[in-house]
Amino acid sequence: RETGAKLFLLAQSYMPAQEIQILRNPMNDRLSPWYELNFGERLYTPEWIFTNRDLHRFP
Repeated sequence: RETGAKLFLLAQSYMPAQEIQILRNPMNDRLSPWYELNFGERLYTPEWIFTNRDLHRFP
């Protein structure tokens, strides 16, 4: 990116995990489905609200 901002995608699945869905970003249609890593205190998704402590990444 030109700005150097770090972005990420969120995916969800239900049990049993037969397929996954990429979540849209309801707070920023310009970036959707991407989210900015520096989202502040709360991250709003279509179904959940997360804090930065809730997010994890795969190595």
